[in-house]
Amino acid sequence: MARRGAGRSRASALAVTAVLLTVAVGGCGTSTKPSRPETGGTGTAAPPPGTAQPPAPDPTSALPAALTGQKLAWKECAAPTKAQGNEAQRPGQEWQCATARVPLDYAAPKGETLGIALIRARATGGDGKRVGSLLFNFGGPGGSGVASLPLMGDMFGYLRERYDLVGFDPRGVAESAEVVCRDDKQTDVSLALDSTPDTPAEEKAYFADAKAFGEGCARRSGKILPHVGTDDAARDMDVLRQVLGDRKLHYFGFSYGTELGGVYAHLFPKKVGRLVMDAVVDPTADGVAGARNQALGFQRALDNYSRSGGTSAKAGTERVVRLLERLDREPLPASGGRRLTQSLALTGIIAPLYSKDSWPTLTRALKAAENGDGTLLLLLADSYNDRDSQGHYSTAHHSQRAVSCADTAARPTAEQVRATHLADFRKVSPVFGPFLAWDLAGWCASWPVKGAHTDTDVSAPGAAPVLVVGGTGDPATPFEGSQRMAEELGKGVGVHVTFQGEGHGAYPTGNACVVRTVNAYLLDGKIPAAGTVCS
Repeated sequence: MARRGAGRSRASALAVTAVLLTVAVGGCGTSTKPSRPETGGTGTAAPPPGTAQPPAPDPTSALPAALTGQKLAWKECAAPTKAQGNEAQRPGQEWQCATARVPLDYAAPKGETLGIALIRARATGGDGKRVGSLLFNFGGPGGSGVASLPLMGDMFGYLRERYDLVGFDPRGVAESAEVVCRDDKQTDVSLALDSTPDTPAEEKAYFADAKAFGEGCARRSGKILPHVGTDDAARDMDVLRQVLGDRKLHYFGFSYGTELGGVYAHLFPKKVGRLVMDAVVDPTADGVAGARNQALGFQRALDNYSRSGGTSAKAGTERVVRLLERLDREPLPASGGRRLTQSLALTGIIAPLYSKDSWPTLTRALKAAENGDGTLLLLLADSYNDRDSQGHYSTAHHSQRAVSCADTAARPTAEQVRATHLADFRKVSPVFGPFLAWDLAGWCASWPVKGAHTDTDVSAPGAAPVLVVGGTGDPATPFEGSQRMAEELGKGVGVHVTFQGEGHGAYPTGNACVVRTVNAYLLDGKIPAAGTVCS
């Protein structure tokens, strides 16, 4: 059985982070030029949309026709108001917005409903070869597709020739009944707390904050909290498939979006059309193994970053550890009268590791901090935490935590972390290990809703081939997870592609081989040869 919960903690983030971050700090950004399909190559064709399949049990078969047959009222989009404050802007005229209704509780499908916010850009091709709608999820959990897709629309320009590009806010996220747990000032205080407590007082404050966060979620969003798990989000996607008019779901998932895609494929194997996973979550890792994987992945990225600057991995790690220890004793001043704490500095270091293009920014930030100025590292942390220049936060991290804790039944204690995990995680990564070990106990501590799963299954027997792309230098979802996802999907379903490169997400790097392989699959149904490697 594949275990849920990997890759989703405070160190998880949207796959889109690497693109948006460089805009916020003025660095050299990842290219967002349209990814044109290239001709040539070998492969077999994926089943065309609408291919007849034997009937299979359908988890949404009991839904009323008022939901599965609803007509969407597409209209001009307003600027998103509840997502990614640093980047919120009104989409261009090519984008349309609508709201779909889904059951609040799938156990009572004729009961109360909630709205799922959608955004789309219609297919541009006039050659009659439109495939259908292509649904996107950029990860998190907690990422807003309504806010993110227009920002990255150019990257998928050539896919738009045959697809309507469709983004959505999953339930509990942004415009779709967002989970809200605390205000901006409380968030500022929380993020500055010591997340690797060294004393009883720091530990007490750390867990008091975790308890207060859960209580705030229950007070402000108690109705939806039990219904924001990945299973429900996957069922929502099948409602969206139907109301968008598609017989099969065509889907492009990044990071957590790969887990969401895997759960969909398991629940609806006969409804899988052309489905791509990039920056892949390991479905075999429980919460502990997933956090350990992340410690390993971020340490690999830090080591590669250090070597790229002519420093050994050991020396690079020691340099960062010295800085963090210094900040643990005394935070650094930063612009606006704020201060850079150890925890915020660690977040600021994590953020640029998502993309090799952001490494020069990390170099400048580390040098500035070593010289007594914490401003740039704090700016990187703010971008990662969705804090704008006015001090306002999006609720993406509220939603992320709510989804994670709704999914995951395990609730490790502080005693278990100290006795079993802390030393092991520190050995894996002296920089990121302690943070991720303590996060095991703090993330869902005193959570008001019981987690739904210890184990879950992403196997999808009978599904059409699913393209699984793993990057060897991915910091947040290490490469090994993509191999395991392909295996867990099942023989003849999971088709694995290796990207030998850095960054969280292969397609956004613009690598010609990855783009060619993914586009040929989505546009023409060409399945790459087993073991394809892009470098």
